Amino acid sequence: MTAGSASVGRFSGEHVVVVGAGVAGAAAAQVLLAEGASVTVSEARPLADLPSAGTLVEAGVVVLAGGHDPSHLAGATLVVTGPGVPEQAPILAWARAEGIQVWGEMELGARICAVPYIAVTGTNGKTTVTGMIAACLQAAGTDAVACGNIGHPFPSAAQEDHQALVVECSSFQLRLQESLHPRVSVLLNLAPDHLDWHGSFDAYAGAKASIYRNQSEDDVHVGNRDDPAARAVSDRAPCPVIWTTEHEPRAGEVGIVDGQVVSRAFGQDEVLANLTGDRAGWPADLAAAATAALAFGVPAEAVRGGLASFTPASHRGETVATVAGVRFIDNSKATNVHAALAAIGSVERAVLIAGGRAKGADLTPLRDVADHLSAVFVIGEAAPQLMQVFAGVVPIAEATSIEEAVRSAFDAARSAGDVVLLAPACASWDQFTDYAERGDRFARAARTLAEVSADGRS
Repeated sequence: MTAGSASVGRFSGEHVVVVGAGVAGAAAAQVLLAEGASVTVSEARPLADLPSAGTLVEAGVVVLAGGHDPSHLAGATLVVTGPGVPEQAPILAWARAEGIQVWGEMELGARICAVPYIAVTGTNGKTTVTGMIAACLQAAGTDAVACGNIGHPFPSAAQEDHQALVVECSSFQLRLQESLHPRVSVLLNLAPDHLDWHGSFDAYAGAKASIYRNQSEDDVHVGNRDDPAARAVSDRAPCPVIWTTEHEPRAGEVGIVDGQVVSRAFGQDEVLANLTGDRAGWPADLAAAATAALAFGVPAEAVRGGLASFTPASHRGETVATVAGVRFIDNSKATNVHAALAAIGSVERAVLIAGGRAKGADLTPLRDVADHLSAVFVIGEAAPQLMQVFAGVVPIAEATSIEEAVRSAFDAARSAGDVVLLAPACASWDQFTDYAERGDRFARAARTLAEVSADGRS
């Protein structure tokens, strides 16, 4: 693998309108400016609410805030939209009506990227697996970074001087791209999510499937044999598929044998990771990451080292406090039912804190793990739905804030000897900036209980 970088001046003479000034939109604007384009950003929020506005204006970007308007498209030769902008947004419709091409920021990254990359998608586990794969590449001595939906935008990483990239791809990002061509693609799992945005599960699955659209016989797709919906999508990949499983792998697969991740896909059997401690909850993630790294050409020894050294990001099942014997587990990143089911299933008994914005999802499957729950406290817009889900099945109550939920859950857990688990099964946008703020406030509330307990006031 050789280092490479984007060709500066690729967009010279173009006037590009970037829709949205969030992290991805602001990054796209900076990249386009560096590539020689003149850039205008159109943003629905007021200028005062845009942390990136000052930096963009100073760099030479025109920022038009406070609402989209057809006049923002004057002279545009291309529109690039951030992943948070709905495909049906009026400004995108205006652009198409004027014959202006519309790209997502993932398409921009694919157009300028000059190094090989691995692309990872799925309903859950994307960030963890993306980070694991990057750790494996780095352990092999490759200058590789995790990017995309992980917080470091793909176009920015593509413009930097790296040898390889590992790109986390959301369904929003995949929907508006045509040029993505990973050397290795990964579909981790597939469950209903973001149906309010995509309109149907079929449309959501179709967006995920576009991760392998441009792959060929020289590339590899990594699929999950245990997930029927994901397996059906991976079966249609136009390139060789290597399957992973949480069970004993068949010949040509990677799976789990006696608490170890074992590869039977690349010659002789190789033990790649041990499912001990925190890693006991990651069998599918570890198998997928190991498979993708091996398929990319990373030696087994480096895969073992990378997986052993990897530390997960916050809000993915970490214990944030222990008070009077009650553990508080922050899984705020469980923003859909599929993720919440996995989080609840990983503990023997818990008091659950759940709720938020359901995104059009059916929450009734949560009832299937009620035997793991001694009580449930619900917050946010989905509270009425969750009250119906658990009514008559497990004690349930509504809290007006996450701090109130933490206090009530602690009282319930202390008498039952359970853990308190934040696994919302919903997005955070009704009450919080994002899932990180939700998790941070959960952790602060738990630690406040610890301080009160230490002072002898409880």
